[in-house]
Amino acid sequence: MNIQVKDSFNLLSNPNLLFLKDALLPNKVEQTFKHYFPSIIKKNCLSGIKVVRYKAQKRCLIEYQFTGKEKFSLLGKVRFKETDTKSYYLQKYLWENGFDDQSLDQVSVPEPIGVIPQWKMWLQRKVPGYTTTLLLGKPDGVNIAEKIAYAAYKLHQFPAKTDRYHTIDDELHILHKKLPLVIKLYPHWKSRIREILKQCNKLGNRLSYIPCVGIHRDFYADQIIINSSRLYLLDLDLYCYGDPSLDIGNFIAHITEYSLRVLGDFQALKYQEIALEQAFIKLIGEESRKRIIIYKFLTLVRHIYISTQIKERNAYTEDLIRLCESYLEKEII
Repeated sequence: MNIQVKDSFNLLSNPNLLFLKDALLPNKVEQTFKHYFPSIIKKNCLSGIKVVRYKAQKRCLIEYQFTGKEKFSLLGKVRFKETDTKSYYLQKYLWENGFDDQSLDQVSVPEPIGVIPQWKMWLQRKVPGYTTTLLLGKPDGVNIAEKIAYAAYKLHQFPAKTDRYHTIDDELHILHKKLPLVIKLYPHWKSRIREILKQCNKLGNRLSYIPCVGIHRDFYADQIIINSSRLYLLDLDLYCYGDPSLDIGNFIAHITEYSLRVLGDFQALKYQEIALEQAFIKLIGEESRKRIIIYKFLTLVRHIYISTQIKERNAYTEDLIRLCESYLEKEII
C-alpha cells in the first residue's frame, strides 16, 4: 500500500525536531505501533500520516490514518519540551470514570490510546463530528449552549487531581503582561488601554474567595466536538484548580468575539450566550452570575492582545477596545 505522508510544515527541516523523524516514516511508524499498540496494527493498516498543526518551538499534532473494518485516525500530540504525560493520564482517568463513549449523559473525552516516549507524544482516537463553533449559529444553537453548560459542570464536579492553580491574580497578571505590548504597537491607544486595565483590577478585587475545582481553563467553542448528540471535551492541557465561572465567562467571551469578527455583530449569538449562562447558573447557583460576567470581560480584554498577534484579526483590535469601553460605560459589569 502506498502510504502518503503530508508535512506542510516541513518539521524535519528544524534540527531540534529530528526526534520526530521516525514518527513521519511509515515503516518506522508501523514498527513502533506494533511494539506499543499491537492490537491496532494487527487488525488495521496504516494508510496515511499528516502533520495537522504546528506551533513553533512548542508543539505539533500528527494524524495517523488507518483502514480496517472501518476507517479511523489517531492523533499524536507532541510537546517539544517533554512528553505531556499529565494530560494523557488526566484524560485516561476521565475516560475510565464516566467520560467514555458509553456515558449516559453523552459527555465524553476522546479515547486515550497511549504514550510513545521517544517521540514525546501521546495519542488519542480522533473523534468524528463538528466543533461547536460551526453549530452554535444553527437552529439548535440554544439547546447546544445549554448542553455545553452541563458539560462544563460535569468536568467541574469531577475529583481529578492536579498540582496547577489559576487564580484571579494570575488572570490579571496575564493582562498586565500582554496589554502593554499592544501599547507598544499602537501608542495612540495608551490612555484607553491603561484605563481598561485599571478597571480590570477593580473588577478582580470584587471577586470574593470561593473553593477551587478542576477547570478546563481554555474553554471555548473549538474545544468541543459534537457527534450526533454526544459532546467531546478536547485539549485539557491547561486543566487546573480554579473558579468554575472562569470557564463559562471565557466561553461566552469567545462567542462574543467570534460574533463581532465573523458575523459582524457582537450580539449575533446573544441568545446562545444567555442560554449558556442561565443553564450554568441554574446548576451552581445565582452567586456565579457576577463572576461569569467579570471573567467574560477579562477574556474580551485579553482578546485585544490576541487580535494583534493574528494577522487576520488585526482589523478588529479597536473594535474590541470600543466594546470593552462600552461595557464599562454602560456599567453592565
